[in-house]
Amino acid sequence: MAKDTPDKKTLTVIITHAPYQGTLARSGLDAALAAAAFDQPVQLIFSGHGIYNLLEQDTEAAGTRNISKLIASLPLYDIEPLYIEAAALAQLSIATTALPAHIQLVDKSAISALIDRSDHVVNF
Repeated sequence: MAKDTPDKKTLTVIITHAPYQGTLARSGLDAALAAAAFDQPVQLIFSGHGIYNLLEQDTEAAGTRNISKLIASLPLYDIEPLYIEAAALAQLSIATTALPAHIQLVDKSAISALIDRSDHVVNF
């Protein structure tokens, strides 16, 4: 997403924390949705243990809300594709078939380019 107009500021949200181990990952998703609800361009990057947020989780055992439906709804807010750091995905031994369909694998240089094109960057 490019910096198109002065009134639209691109927000990049980087999620690096695993789900259900606190509220940071959920807060990152909430921030992305809030910006998108106000028609601001959002880029969402999952890196490191943050990639686990994209997998189906057993939330009954953890006693928390399932975020799978929230992640599935992101394209409705024009938050797509979801950018996934390819090296982290390989390091975690996660198959792309286990992830949502609206993802794009990127390397570190592509992540740097996404960040460079952003007006605001927040990490969760």
